[in-house]
Amino acid sequence: MKQITGHTGLTGLFGSPVAHSISPMMHNASFEHLGLDYVYLAFDVGTDKLAAAVDGLRAMNVRGFNLTMPDKNKMCELCDRLSPAAEISQAVNTVVNDNGILTGHTTDGTGYLLAAKDAGYDLIGKKMTLLGAGGAATSILVQAALDGLSEISVFSIHDQFYVRAEQIVQTLNERTNCKVQLFDFEDDSILRREIADSYILTNGTSVGMAPNTDASIINDPSFFHKDLIVSDVIYNPKETKLLRLAREAGCPTFNGLYMLLYQGRRHSSCGPGRRCLWRRLKSSIFLNSNGPYTNLFSCTVRFYYFTSQGFSSPRSFRQQLKIEFFTISLTAWSV
Repeated sequence: MKQITGHTGLTGLFGSPVAHSISPMMHNASFEHLGLDYVYLAFDVGTDKLAAAVDGLRAMNVRGFNLTMPDKNKMCELCDRLSPAAEISQAVNTVVNDNGILTGHTTDGTGYLLAAKDAGYDLIGKKMTLLGAGGAATSILVQAALDGLSEISVFSIHDQFYVRAEQIVQTLNERTNCKVQLFDFEDDSILRREIADSYILTNGTSVGMAPNTDASIINDPSFFHKDLIVSDVIYNPKETKLLRLAREAGCPTFNGLYMLLYQGRRHSSCGPGRRCLWRRLKSSIFLNSNGPYTNLFSCTVRFYYFTSQGFSSPRSFRQQLKIEFFTISLTAWSV
C-alpha cells in the first residue's frame, strides 16, 4: 500500500457517477510505476458544483485532474486555455495546472480511433453514425473528421448540446473533407436510413451505463445490418444492451475500455532536446465473482525516448523529468 505523506500530491477525476471508474486504478498504478508521489481519487461532482470544485483545486495548486460525463463541456468555460481539439469540440477531459493557469485537453477522439484500430477496423474513408453530441461524442466527431472519415451522421436530442453541435458541424464541414450532418433523434426513419449505409455505429452517450444497464437508444434489432460494426464508449457494463442486441443480430462489437486505455498513446515534448514517445500502454482487467472491473488491474507502461543529454539510465531520466512525466500521464490517462 502506498504511504501517504505531507508531500503527497492530489489529483483525481470529476464526474457523476464515478463509482464505476477504473481511472483511479490506472493512474495510481502509473504513479507507482514512475515513482511519483501522487494519489488519484474519484469525486462525484456534477456540473452544478464543478466551478466551486475547480476553484478549490486551483487554490490548492493541484497539478491536474480529469473530467468525465457530464462535466466535459462545462469545464471548457472554466479553463484559461484550450488545446486546438478541445477548442473545436468544446469538450475537456484533462486539465493541467501550470502555476494557476488551467489548460484543457481532449483525448477521447484519439483514444476511440486507436481502440477501433486495435479491434481491427480501419475507419478512414468510411461512414460513421454517431449517437450523441455531448463531451465524449463531440471529441470522437472532431477527431474522426480530422483524421479522414468520409462521412459522419450525428444524432442528438434538442438539449443544451444541440446548438453547440450545429456550430461544430459547420466548422468541420468548412475545415475538413468529411461530410458531417446533424439530425434529431425524433425521426427513427432517418436514423434507420443513415445506419443502413454506415460502416460503424457508435454510441457516444451515457445511455446504458451502470447502474442503468437496461437502457438503450436503439431497441429494435432490425436497425442493424450484418456488415455494421457497433461500438459503445461505455465500458461498465462490459456489454451494454446496445452491444448485446447488435451481437445477437450478428454484428461485430467493441466497448469503451480500450478507448480509455489508448488515450495515452501520444507524442509529447519533454523540454529542450528531449522527446518522449508513449509507444505502448497494455492493460489487463480480470473478472472475479463480484463482476467486472472490481478487483485486479495490472498496467504495463513502456517509455521510449530520444535525448541528447546523456542520461545514464531510465531511472536518472525519470528523476530529471518527474513533473513532465506527470503532465503527460495526466493528459494520457483520462476517462
